[in-house]
Amino acid sequence: MEANVHNAGIFSNWIGDAEFNRFGLICVILTVVGCLGGTAVGMGAISSTLSLVLVTIPTMLTLSLLLAVAPMRWIFTAAAAAIIIDLLMILYYTLLA
Repeated sequence: MEANVHNAGIFSNWIGDAEFNRFGLICVILTVVGCLGGTAVGMGAISSTLSLVLVTIPTMLTLSLLLAVAPMRWIFTAAAAAIIIDLLMILYYTLLA
């Protein structure tokens, strides 16, 4: 008998755990991305077409990947992009006003 030693790194283990806990993470991602996107639009992104597009496309991409049951790595990438853009927009419109 030989031992299967699997040392792929912390990130791979974390993604594997994320696949196992998919439905719990979907609730969190859906809430965070949806609320931040709505807040960014409400803070002022609705007044500019470019700002609205910058907020809407990553948010809808994340929600579409969740609905399509895409791999969690894709969902995390899209969610991270959406969250970063939303926070930057919220910060911009907070400091502008």
